[in-house]
Amino acid sequence: MTGKTRDGKGSFGKVSRRNFVAGASAVGLGLGMAPFIRRASAAGEVKVLNWQGYGTDEKWALEAFKKATGLDVVHEYYNSESEMITKLQTNPGVYDVIVTNSAWNDRASELGVIQPIDTAQISHFGDLNPAFRDSDLLGADGKVYGISWVWGITAVAYSTEVFKEAPKSIEALWDAKNAKRVSFRDDAIEAVSFAAIATGQDMNHPKDLAKVKEKLLALKPNLAMLWSSEDEWNKQFQAKAFDLSIYWSGSALRSKNNFKLPVGFVVPDEGAVGWFDGLAIGKDAPNAEGAHKFIDYMIDPTFYVEWATKVGAPASANNAAMAALPESDDKTLYSDQAAIKRLQFMAPLSEKERQEFSDLWAEVKTEYAK
Repeated sequence: MTGKTRDGKGSFGKVSRRNFVAGASAVGLGLGMAPFIRRASAAGEVKVLNWQGYGTDEKWALEAFKKATGLDVVHEYYNSESEMITKLQTNPGVYDVIVTNSAWNDRASELGVIQPIDTAQISHFGDLNPAFRDSDLLGADGKVYGISWVWGITAVAYSTEVFKEAPKSIEALWDAKNAKRVSFRDDAIEAVSFAAIATGQDMNHPKDLAKVKEKLLALKPNLAMLWSSEDEWNKQFQAKAFDLSIYWSGSALRSKNNFKLPVGFVVPDEGAVGWFDGLAIGKDAPNAEGAHKFIDYMIDPTFYVEWATKVGAPASANNAAMAALPESDDKTLYSDQAAIKRLQFMAPLSEKERQEFSDLWAEVKTEYAK
């Protein structure tokens, strides 16, 4: 998200989901430039691999978790799911908990870089929404390789100062009235997904990539910028660099509620992208016991409600957590069943498809740069 946050100091957060994300800042490990990888101390630490600023590294939450368990939580960050897989492959036995998008969890289990989870140690497992909890995307051969955590929407964000009514059609992104006022995330799969939706195709497996490419090239007159991180999005939106953008639901709510930006969010009539994330345990995790405890804490309604109300979060996969939320924009958005029915959820892609999408996006960006 795909999809994630703020630094708690009044400035825009460094990252996020589906930063989702990419724009990690100078927090060393997140950029893959650390001089070494420190193995977690099995006795007293839980090592987490995640997008920066995406729920698991909230300071208040880690303090509460340590008070309850005596365990410190240390983080390393990734800026794309492919980077996450690379880190798991090149640093075996380093990570305890890994946040995995559902479309990548099976890839991680196939590669043997995550291990089956003992759901008996997850006290809140029974409260999880079966649609996410029991998904084949998080399990294989009767074993659970990911605990469903949160889900969300990648759709269209807009300036409520410019648009007095929410744009109903995805074609607003291509409308000539919005010349040089549109922003897309610099991500091949996300770009192809939206162009596929706009051309009436399956976003995961579009049959006509020529149409997808043509649609993306047609965006050029309207394109103001490509963004990489939530932090960058917030700063550029505040600077009025664009008015209309592909964005993530949790991020849009944070931008509006935490940073008081005039952000609206809508699922177009043609549809948008749905996603859900899981929590996995690394193969040969230094502290598997602590990993199970941390996962259970992450899906606990107590943690989730505070995360959602204090910071802003995607929807919880825990039905009890969603029910415990006070009435809010978050609850309204994630309860809109008509909008949810218009979503296409991210699914696993073959290596061939990923390469095709990447090549197509590279060609399109070359044209954008001319």
